[in-house]
Amino acid sequence: MSTIPFWLAEPREPLPRNELSGPADVAVVGGGITGCACALALAEAGLRVRLFEARELAGGASGRNGGFALRGGAAPYPVLRESIGAERARALWRWTESELEALAALAGDAFRQTGSLRLAVDEEELAELRREHDALAADGFAVEWDDELAPPLAGRYPGALFHPTDGVLQPARLVRRIARRAAEAGVEIREHTRLESREQADADAVVVATDGYPSGLLGPLEGLIVPTRGQVLATEPIDELRFEVPHYGRHGFDYWHQRPDGRIVAGGFRDVSLDSEFTAEEALTAPVQQALEEFVASLAGRRLHIDYRWAGIFGMVFDFLPVVGRVPGEDGVWVAGGYSGHGNVLGFACGRLVARALLGEHDPLLDLFEPARLLAS
Repeated sequence: MSTIPFWLAEPREPLPRNELSGPADVAVVGGGITGCACALALAEAGLRVRLFEARELAGGASGRNGGFALRGGAAPYPVLRESIGAERARALWRWTESELEALAALAGDAFRQTGSLRLAVDEEELAELRREHDALAADGFAVEWDDELAPPLAGRYPGALFHPTDGVLQPARLVRRIARRAAEAGVEIREHTRLESREQADADAVVVATDGYPSGLLGPLEGLIVPTRGQVLATEPIDELRFEVPHYGRHGFDYWHQRPDGRIVAGGFRDVSLDSEFTAEEALTAPVQQALEEFVASLAGRRLHIDYRWAGIFGMVFDFLPVVGRVPGEDGVWVAGGYSGHGNVLGFACGRLVARALLGEHDPLLDLFEPARLLAS
């Protein structure tokens, strides 16, 4: 069994090497989906960009998640409408849909559009999903209701929402492809290099794109994007293909899908020891891993060999909205993170959003994602 994430076990080709002479216009901290998307957008706009990654590209959360590519965000759509207003909720969801399309165009075979299935585990969650279905449909979003699920879901889940635009990723492959495009556009990529201070960056501006991983660069915001651990496993390949669509239930505490070779990738169950999962430590824990293994066995109808187990850190935010913009009180420091477990699409989108902000474009979403709100709370 390997504790290297399944996604990172895939071989990769070396990137083009660039060495910028002198200061950069922008230093990007973090070689995941956000940092690479940001660096690419800035380089294509003509800026000199240097990217720092403490490990390998996609070595953090971008290579350690469940591989889902979902529109929207962490908050259910009706909750979002109530918290930020119907107009802004519609705009945010439309934005994530367009960014998902842009991601798919860059991803090639790292992305498959399968749709996704959000499952209700009991009558209370079923009523919540009904409200979400009705709200999405009323606002013109493509969504389908399914209350006749096939085995082994039948009897376990009373109903589900189907989101037809969603899909699955090989997330590390996606990040590496974006990084290659960025390198070809002139970005200097420094892997295995931790940026310790603003001065070390040698750049006019710094973008911190580490999501839940502490950077030490966020000044008053440090720790307010709460590090949270997610644990995942991948089984041996099996013959029965039942879960090619991403499945997630119990308010996102369970999530799983199958790869084309039949391997089940499953994550979640933080709630079996919730207090211990608010941490920046990438450790596996027995209670969560046991719950995951038993859950997969119940889906397959038998015990499966576990080929891979891993953990990653994502950033949780109290209002479930991303944090994008200037860091208060820190000259020239910007941040993009706080995806609350929905970082594959939001991370890509927010990397591009913060790049546009640096280039002088003020998107209305920046007011919604303003970092200073974390201090006010």
